[in-house]
Amino acid sequence: MSFVPAFELGLWNAWILIVPILIIMFSDMRATSIRESGKAGDFQLTKQENRFTYFVFLPMLVSFVYSVFLPLQVDAIWLYSGLSIYVLGIVFTIVAIRNFSTSPKDKVITRGLYRFTRNPTYVGMILIQTGIGIACASWLYLVLTVALLILFNVNLSAEERYCLYRYGENYQKYKNSTPRWIGIPKSKKD
Repeated sequence: MSFVPAFELGLWNAWILIVPILIIMFSDMRATSIRESGKAGDFQLTKQENRFTYFVFLPMLVSFVYSVFLPLQVDAIWLYSGLSIYVLGIVFTIVAIRNFSTSPKDKVITRGLYRFTRNPTYVGMILIQTGIGIACASWLYLVLTVALLILFNVNLSAEERYCLYRYGENYQKYKNSTPRWIGIPKSKKD
């Protein structure tokens, strides 16, 4: 890894790895809109939650644009290490979206990857972004991934508040028994 970020326009750049992410994001939006249509009722986000919802897209957008100029480290071990994490993230995210879209619409999702984390799609996206950062040996891309993780974590409180509104006590039981992130023990305030 170099201290100076790489900026080269080329065919074998990280943008190739972004294409599946865009397809997955579109699939996730479709699955969410189909599942959630007409269910918000009188639920409202706070002003701060609304702002953070938009801020989540900023590091992702910057990383997508940066990927156009970020060469893959084809001759380095970084590529294979990063691609392994990337593929794990892709599979994880696809399975999470499938679990989400095939679950009953009126119940809390507790099967599949949702048994291990309340946010498997976000876990998958962080794995994907981390894999790209490692495959390209880019500390800047990894910093953008950390920023994305922090913003995801802030945004999740709004999503969980909505789930409590929608599913009530059933979601609270699920929240009490399942960690927000895999491998991170539940905190008292979770």
